[in-house]
Amino acid sequence: MIESFLQYEFLQNAAITGMLIGIVAPLLGVFIVVRRLSLIADALSHITLTGIAASLLIEKRVTSVNELNPIYMGMVFSVGGAILIEKLRKLYKHYEELAIPIILSGGIGVGVILISLADGFNTDLFSYLFGSVTAVSSSNMWTVVCITIAVLIIVILFYKELFVLSFDEEHASIAGVNGRWIHLLFIVMVALVIASSMQVVGILLVSALMTLPVAAALRIASSFKQTIGLSIAFGEFSVILGLISSYQLSVPPGGTIVVIAILVLIMAILYKKVRNHLYVKGEPV
Repeated sequence: MIESFLQYEFLQNAAITGMLIGIVAPLLGVFIVVRRLSLIADALSHITLTGIAASLLIEKRVTSVNELNPIYMGMVFSVGGAILIEKLRKLYKHYEELAIPIILSGGIGVGVILISLADGFNTDLFSYLFGSVTAVSSSNMWTVVCITIAVLIIVILFYKELFVLSFDEEHASIAGVNGRWIHLLFIVMVALVIASSMQVVGILLVSALMTLPVAAALRIASSFKQTIGLSIAFGEFSVILGLISSYQLSVPPGGTIVVIAILVLIMAILYKKVRNHLYVKGEPV
């Protein structure tokens, strides 16, 4: 694997992209889970699929368009979906959770129509659905690098605001935090990370990378910052081992990454149970 990594550029691109996604996806996932918005990742991933299908359809039907990168179209649709979710949350003030299934259902419906118009599934679309080690180009990798840097800067600059909004929006409003714009900025970051993750993890599985490492960290961590640190560590472990397994077994990386993340979650649950059992018995943990 190391020799292949040094020899093939596509493996280097996939590894670097995967490791960056392993940082930002769980990082944003912590705030998503704490705010009980886990399904928002699914909604945005499905609207991203619509963007991918639209890009492939345009490339197929318009002869003058040959080099339209589906990732960028996916990002446009994902960010648009994020903005629509915020608009709908404002429209349904007392039923804010309705915004997510509306966008999710709309994304699936339009996506299926566009896929049908593009004559169904093909190899390119399959790689976007479940991830592909060979599909990550240098331009895609640098796109992920830029998004990662932007996400890290924004989270560092607005950490206190994001923290307060995650646990108590009313207190944040009283404290003078502009919750509307902070939340909009946050959801746009989530949309960009989801769209940029699709070639490694896959559109249908990217939400798992945002939630499974966080779920495992919540079973062990004793503070919010520790939850962030463990989530990133578990995410990185899942991505790296998943990419290696994917290459060795010749299967899509999305599946191996998610399976390893689930195994990490199971281990965290078992560790918590054993630790509690030893604590009850009065034995040192």
